[in-house]
Amino acid sequence: KMSKSDPADGSRINVLDPPEVIRDKIKRCKTDALPGVEWDNPERPESTNLLNIYAAVQPGRTREDILEEVKDMKWGEFKPLLADAVVAHLEPIQKRYAEVRADEEYLRRVLKEGADAADEIASRTLKG
Repeated sequence: KMSKSDPADGSRINVLDPPEVIRDKIKRCKTDALPGVEWDNPERPESTNLLNIYAAVQPGRTREDILEEVKDMKWGEFKPLLADAVVAHLEPIQKRYAEVRADEEYLRRVLKEGADAADEIASRTLKG
C-alpha cells in the first residue's frame, strides 16, 4: 500500500520522484501470488490499491474499461504498465515544476505578492 503518512520514502510515490524511482517503487509494491488483477476483493487489497492508482492517473477511463485491459495480466505485466501510466501522468507536472523553479525572478515576484497580500489581510484583522 502506498502511504503518505509513513515516514519511509519507499511507501509512496512523490510527485517529483524521477521516472526510474517511480518504476522501482512500483516494482517493489507488495502483491499476492494469485493470477490476474481484480478490484474490490477483500482478500486482495494490494490488487485493489494498485488498480486504484492506475485509475487515478488515467482520468476519463472507466473501471470496466481498465479491468478489461488488465484482468488477465500477471503482476510482472501489470506493474510496468502501471509505472508507465504514473510516469506519463506526472511528467507534465514535473516539467512545469522545473520551469517555475528555474525562473528565480518569477518566484521572488510570486512570493512578494503573497507576502503583501497576507500582510494586508493581517493588518485589516488587527485593526478590526
